[in-house]
Amino acid sequence: MKLTYWSHSAFTVEIKDAKILFDPFFTGNPTFPEDATVASVSEDITHLVLTHGHDDHVGDAIHILKETGAQLTANFEICMWAQSRGVENINPMNSGGCVDVGPFKVALTQAQHSSATSQAGEGYTYMGNPHGVIIMADDEPTLFHMGDTDIFGDMALINEVYAPEIGIVPIGDRFTMGAKTAAMACTRFFDFKTILPCHYRTFPILDQSADHFIEEMGADGFRIADLKPGETVDVSKS
Repeated sequence: MKLTYWSHSAFTVEIKDAKILFDPFFTGNPTFPEDATVASVSEDITHLVLTHGHDDHVGDAIHILKETGAQLTANFEICMWAQSRGVENINPMNSGGCVDVGPFKVALTQAQHSSATSQAGEGYTYMGNPHGVIIMADDEPTLFHMGDTDIFGDMALINEVYAPEIGIVPIGDRFTMGAKTAAMACTRFFDFKTILPCHYRTFPILDQSADHFIEEMGADGFRIADLKPGETVDVSKS
């Protein structure tokens, strides 16, 4: 499994027969790599996944979905919103569901956050509940993109059901877990082989580095892949 970080909560995940794009907030993102473009990042993607409906996660999704024909996986409300804007290839889901999309299976989990968009043009539009996302593929490590969330006790159940080996974890504080609670979530509830921090550094009101998170992880800090935007890591199944 090849993972590339594009800043904020945006990642591409490459496995056999699929290239998955998460939360493509590129336009207007001050930390999106200067040498990258929306077209270059979204080239050859087969699936696009949205964790929730905030503008810094929906980002360029509608444009990308129309240009590429990739399948959108998100909650029902987001999929219906996208369909009303001309997106045809949708895979609507909700908490607890698990769907086989061919190259992989995808499940949505609980997340402690909110979800609305202003992209509709008139105030904010409700976009359903926020979610975390599980990606499961044969001969690949199971991945958990937490989305935007606080720590919560039922993370233990998520680990019991799916046993993810890769965690994409928000650490920026204010809108999500901060360094201390993110480290607590990772060490108390999960046994991640690789941890990729996200949702930090993008704006001045967020934590500007992963240093405090790495410090809070203590002896497990070596599990963290603190990627700069545009950098890639390969992770194999243990």
